[in-house]
Amino acid sequence: MGRVTGLGLGSGGVPFFAVGRTEHIIVQRPLRRVLAAIGRTIDDVVNDPMVKREVLGFYKLHKWVDRRCEVVELERQWNRVGGA
Repeated sequence: MGRVTGLGLGSGGVPFFAVGRTEHIIVQRPLRRVLAAIGRTIDDVVNDPMVKREVLGFYKLHKWVDRRCEVVELERQWNRVGGA
């Protein structure tokens, strides 16, 4: 796996030392990921309307970034330079 940035987005490609190695992927649900990033619990979200709005804002941002990454990846596949 490539380098991971603060947003959890990695650079493309496989480093030379990882060729042929098994990679384990841990799936995190978006809500858990947002809660972990801002240091809140589900109890905070249920009991405090301000925290609920904060988490909703970060969740919407997460979904927007995720969709944009998918669009960029599809555009990159469709518009290859030089053909393949």
